[in-house]
Amino acid sequence: MPMTVHDMSLAQTFPRSARETFARNYPETPHKLTHSLTADARLSLEGLASLAESLPETSIEYNRGDLPVGIDGKPGGTGLSIGETIRRIASSNSWAVLKNIEQVAEYRSLLMELLEQLRPQIESATGELLTPQAFVFISSPNAVTPYHFDPEHNILLQLTGNKAMTQFPAGDPRYAPDRVHESYHLGGPRELPWAEDLLEGGTEFSLAPGEALYVPVMAPHFVRNGPESSVSLSVTWRSEWSYGESDARCFNGIARRYGFNLRAPKRWPHANRTKSFSYRAYRRLFGAG
Repeated sequence: MPMTVHDMSLAQTFPRSARETFARNYPETPHKLTHSLTADARLSLEGLASLAESLPETSIEYNRGDLPVGIDGKPGGTGLSIGETIRRIASSNSWAVLKNIEQVAEYRSLLMELLEQLRPQIESATGELLTPQAFVFISSPNAVTPYHFDPEHNILLQLTGNKAMTQFPAGDPRYAPDRVHESYHLGGPRELPWAEDLLEGGTEFSLAPGEALYVPVMAPHFVRNGPESSVSLSVTWRSEWSYGESDARCFNGIARRYGFNLRAPKRWPHANRTKSFSYRAYRRLFGAG
């Protein structure tokens, strides 16, 4: 029998060409990569269903899959359990995410082996690799992940099925207004307001098994699944720059409450240190915003 990725070293999951592409584009430019992580038993439907049933409820989110690109609030469920949702994903009309799978030892091992391959490129650009996390997305045919953004550096590896992610420029207030950034970093939702005229500014990236996509910090995006069910693995990390951007947004949000409308934080390589340190001092004195 051929060995699965679980049986062998993951040292070549990202080939040299992918690592070189990543180094040229990280951290601000979206780009596609190739990978060989397509046959790992930990990422099979049964493996993921068992994982989901062992995770705390706070690490599981699942809902209907037939959603519009833009939604107001959290979507409704299907009435299935998470295990049933995953095992029947081809017909359950669902979208599910398993969060922080690194809290389970064998999945943390998977995450860290993947990130170690990219650590030199990451740390030469944005410094120490912080807060590694992993998420798995399981989607029914034609499911939609609505328009939103995320605070991490992120590589999405497509494992089974096909999907298309449409990304929009990070830091451009046309696609994610400053007030929404501030609200999110101060504890609000990550879903973004959507209008059809935004679509002309997006770039669509099609993903098939063996392909991956880098998503910059806070780059707005939505995802449409293909005609088959899909499994994707998201490996994420933070940098001091990403935390500084988050803190600066919080500082601006606090200032806005007092009537000040401050300039938005600058994108990498600007460090936003003054606002970041100011918010951290505020938080030590008064608690989170």
